Amino acid sequence: MTTTIFDGGTIWTGTGTTSDALLVVDGLIAALGAEARRAADDATQRVDLAGGFLLPSFGDGHAHPLPGGLEAVGPLVRPCTSVAEIVETVRAYAESHPDEEWITGASYDGSLAPGGLFDARWLDEAVPDRPVVLRAWDYHTVWCNSEALRRCGIDADTPDPVLGEIVHREDGSVLGTLREWGAVDLALNAAGPRPLDVRVGALRTAAQYYLARGVTWVQDAWVNAEDVEVYLEAARQDALDIRFNLAFYADPRYFDEQVATFADARQRVLDAASPLLTANTVKFFADGVVENETGALLAPYCSGLHSHGMQVWEGDSLAQAARRVDELGFQIHIHAIGDAAARQALDAIEYAITSNGPRDRRPVIAHAQLVDDADLDRFAALGVTANMQPLWAQLDALMNVLTVPRLGPERSAKQYRMNTIDAAGALSFGSDWPVSSGAPLDGIAVAVSRRTSEGEPEGGWTPEEILTMERALTAYTNGVARQAFAGQAGPSWGTIVPGASADLVWLSADPRETPALDVPRIEVRGTFLQGARVHPAS
Repeated sequence: MTTTIFDGGTIWTGTGTTSDALLVVDGLIAALGAEARRAADDATQRVDLAGGFLLPSFGDGHAHPLPGGLEAVGPLVRPCTSVAEIVETVRAYAESHPDEEWITGASYDGSLAPGGLFDARWLDEAVPDRPVVLRAWDYHTVWCNSEALRRCGIDADTPDPVLGEIVHREDGSVLGTLREWGAVDLALNAAGPRPLDVRVGALRTAAQYYLARGVTWVQDAWVNAEDVEVYLEAARQDALDIRFNLAFYADPRYFDEQVATFADARQRVLDAASPLLTANTVKFFADGVVENETGALLAPYCSGLHSHGMQVWEGDSLAQAARRVDELGFQIHIHAIGDAAARQALDAIEYAITSNGPRDRRPVIAHAQLVDDADLDRFAALGVTANMQPLWAQLDALMNVLTVPRLGPERSAKQYRMNTIDAAGALSFGSDWPVSSGAPLDGIAVAVSRRTSEGEPEGGWTPEEILTMERALTAYTNGVARQAFAGQAGPSWGTIVPGASADLVWLSADPRETPALDVPRIEVRGTFLQGARVHPAS
């Protein structure tokens, strides 16, 4: 029997109470406070919190760990602050990797070019003779050089694919920017996946990234058939390192063929019998993103360029698809950015409930960037969790340059209504990493301030949607645990209560007593999974 006592700091249980001591026995929470100290003996290991703050470890309710890990494999364009810097980074990478047939990387800042439109000729200056494909921060857009366009068979006469857009110059030639996955897939499929061992390594990179930030459970919100093998191989190699739940991607173009494979893929994961891996969810896209005007809106975009945006599933097809995966016992997880998409997602979930009868579903609508007033109460009424990305709720360059001009001031002020939705008891947090930072403390700082890292605006943007620190911490811990069905197939996690798994994060300071702008600078001193310290590595 292994016993550990944590003391010397504040222990936030996530249940409205704090303690000054915690006893863990064989990976489970055994006792708190005076009872924990009485049960400890000379053989008990001690973790001195040194005045720090211990709480349940964070979960990430919506992320993309494989692409996140792969960003470290290709040219590192994410830190670049100009088009010229991206081009130079790609040039240097190509010169140092002469044997790579395709140069693929991610993820560039879409606000660095007017309208988010990037020209193939800029990349041609760096690499004219090999295909280059770079993904944007939003992961809904790619930037190709001319050779990549040629290899993909894209020219001025290529029609826009279903659910995608090939952007053209004024003279009709192809620019080099491809929007949404119908077009993005043309480039990614031509490039092909990285080797299996590289992708397993990327998954481990992602896990270590998360552990360093106090996260021990992640919802992979877009899993293709080939990704399942990556996770299974990682499980065979004991290389998962944190808890993952897989959400199989439902594509309206191929759904009838896909849905027949979802249960088999879930069974393969069950047969792997890894305590760190589940596959309980199916992911749908209801729309795209506001930044390229593919988010689905009830009223037109201000520019009118794409009118109301893009509806991925036409008519009642999303509702019918949701009903079918619900029949198979999967959790529904729907990407919905615009208010029209949120309504369609809520309608689909309501249809699945009505068709298939009551059960514990815990459906999820991810992002919920814009929700019409008439739909706000439906989240709680239908038992839907809004998994929101708190880091996005700020007036940063992306918001000011690409989002607000497209929505206009009135709609912009109704984005990310976290406080409103949380008041109804329907909120969890995620990062959408690598679209944005996967560090919960970064997102929490915005959730409790609605301010940028520079402190703008004073008093916070849409301050009525500011959360208290306790509620923000809950959304990143127990809110995600509830979304994840924690406790149904093993010990619960997300709160520090007797019998729960000792999934914990030790911070250097109490975020409740830290100014919001300083919260991202709080040190993660240790991350514990089932009582074992997994960060920093021993």
